[in-house]
Amino acid sequence: MSLHMIDNVTIPSDFNLPKRPTLEEKKKDDELFEEALELIKKKNALLIAHYYTSETMQRLCEAAGGAIGDSLEMARIGRDSDKNLILVAGVRFMGETAKILSPNKTVVMPNLKAECSLDMCCTVDDLRKVKAQYPKATVVAYANTSAAVKAESDWIVTSSLAVELGKYLTQKGEPILWVPDRHLGSYIANQSSSDIYCWPGRCIVHDAFEANALEFVKKEHPKALVLVHPEAPANVVEMADYVGSTSQILAYAKNSEAEEFIIGTERNIFYKLQLACPNKTFIEAPVASTKGYCISCANCPWMELNTLQSLIDALNKPEEHSLSVDENIRLQALKPLERMLSFSADLKSGKIVLS
Repeated sequence: MSLHMIDNVTIPSDFNLPKRPTLEEKKKDDELFEEALELIKKKNALLIAHYYTSETMQRLCEAAGGAIGDSLEMARIGRDSDKNLILVAGVRFMGETAKILSPNKTVVMPNLKAECSLDMCCTVDDLRKVKAQYPKATVVAYANTSAAVKAESDWIVTSSLAVELGKYLTQKGEPILWVPDRHLGSYIANQSSSDIYCWPGRCIVHDAFEANALEFVKKEHPKALVLVHPEAPANVVEMADYVGSTSQILAYAKNSEAEEFIIGTERNIFYKLQLACPNKTFIEAPVASTKGYCISCANCPWMELNTLQSLIDALNKPEEHSLSVDENIRLQALKPLERMLSFSADLKSGKIVLS
């Protein structure tokens, strides 16, 4: 592997995190469940929610006949639905991805200020500057990026396909300019022997998992398997029994004969894990603290902006919550997204074989 960390881009030192709701505020919001459910049905909306939204939002999604998934899966479900009003509970890039695939549908979000630290780590101006420095590199952007960044990319990839794409491009002799997650970029380079120019961004949730503390948790639970998302630091990933995307971690836990797991990803996945495996035990992987407190506590603060009250507001005032993507940007971003979808299909069918 050959990993070259890029050092001339702007990475936020303070992500200006939103204020977290209090327990009292969460309880009050939960009381809106029936009102929200009735409104979704009345407006004939499709609710698609990410695994990292609250348990209440995920339960609402299930009750409304919607779908819970990873970002690209959410966008595909929205595209394939016969409903023309798509309600995206997640962060902004997820809403943009849904709009890229469904340009003629109305896409609304409970809160348009729900950001993603990875998205915030990569501006389109910085990407254009770095592309000019590495003109021979193939630009591979993680799904956790803005529509504008996607439009500047050759490929879009999810964490579930990242290593396979790295191997594919390496077989073709193509160096990779990877954006924006430094840990996932390092993991791809390590697993695929790719030549990677790696963006130094980070997910504040996964970056906080801590290897030394994980050692203690493993000693306390010696039979537990460690399942980790590849956005976590390398020394945490090295301790894992399995490394995969959120949906892959869920599938692994379902199919494993093990009864105890330590989970290194956003804690709201525990809702679906426990639902799928009611007789299994799931333990949170420990996070590091800064100045005496944890930054994320394995919980995305922007996902918490997806409250039931904000969902109700979005359905009552869609014009204030609707998301648009410039048509030129949308068409450019659609190309690498479709390229990835074709690549995934070709892998499954055996048309593409990786060595």
